Amino acid sequence: MYINESGQHQPTPFPPDYNKGPDIPVKVQEVATLEHGEVVCAVTISSNNKFIYTGGKGCVKIWDITSPKQSLHELSCLSRDHYIRSCKLLPLNNTLIVGGEDAKISVWDLNASGGPKQVGELDSGAAACYALAVSPDGKRLYSCCSDGVIQLWDLHNQKVIEKLAGHEDGASCIDLSYDGKYLWTGGLDNTVRSWDIRECRQVNEMEFNAQIFSLGCSPTDEYIAVGQENSKVEVLNANKQDKYQISYHDSCVLSLKFASSGKWFISTGKDNAMNAWRSPYGANLLQQKESSSVLCCDISSNDKYLVTGSGDKKATLYEVKYNPGPSNRSATPNSLPMTTASASMPTGGPASAPGPDSTS
Repeated sequence: MYINESGQHQPTPFPPDYNKGPDIPVKVQEVATLEHGEVVCAVTISSNNKFIYTGGKGCVKIWDITSPKQSLHELSCLSRDHYIRSCKLLPLNNTLIVGGEDAKISVWDLNASGGPKQVGELDSGAAACYALAVSPDGKRLYSCCSDGVIQLWDLHNQKVIEKLAGHEDGASCIDLSYDGKYLWTGGLDNTVRSWDIRECRQVNEMEFNAQIFSLGCSPTDEYIAVGQENSKVEVLNANKQDKYQISYHDSCVLSLKFASSGKWFISTGKDNAMNAWRSPYGANLLQQKESSSVLCCDISSNDKYLVTGSGDKKATLYEVKYNPGPSNRSATPNSLPMTTASASMPTGGPASAPGPDSTS
């Protein structure tokens, strides 16, 4: 559905070639199951596409993407009873930042002698840290806290340098604009807000009809996708008042991630589904059903793999299959054995959350 600047709803006309082109996925194929052992609330893939990080109760596990039968390391990051909500790597993949249902955010040196070692602890002063983002140069960390405050951290000195107040309830999700100038945050107060990072001030606020559980910024343009408690996904333009609304999930939308190409993004939900959408207008490209709520997701930097984390105490690694033809995607040094499970566009054609405290 297209909603114009006056708020009028119109059917979205999809171009006839919306699912064509070498950078548009046509299906995903399951590669491996990563048996984490606890509900997986956070996942990330290293930018060199070699490792996967899964966060569950109190720990992060590290997996080799080419041999993911057993984890390589287990990092005890929080109390064993507290779920990890976000784990982010610095650009060189040598430092991991972990936040969750705790005031403390832990910093890990992944290249330490003898294996990964905790080298820092940031005290947010809040009951929980729901989401994290890292600046492109790796010098700053941005944390979303349960008290609604966005904290800006100097990672070298491990100190807070600014606090952005505005959300009237927990700040649940966060991402940086494609040009790195703006921070976008979603909250349990039914708002999405943008912040000028240089001036440390709010520049925009958008109200919604439901709590915001997930948010992602396109890496190539001004579009921002927003996942809500009422099962809707809305795609906004940072410079315009119109937007696209996608009504396809059957329950709350728990995570979102754009592909590096900016041409498509995925959303996951409590309805056990992972969907891929053409950006910005939301034509459905494929759907993958899992056996439990899909709580989190990530896409590799070369757009070749994606990983989901679920209430089934596991993460699932998929290979993305594309239309034939030349592509800008970089090659991955190792090919992975395939299983037989796969997903493609669901029958019926294109489609016209529990919040951060939900784990099943």
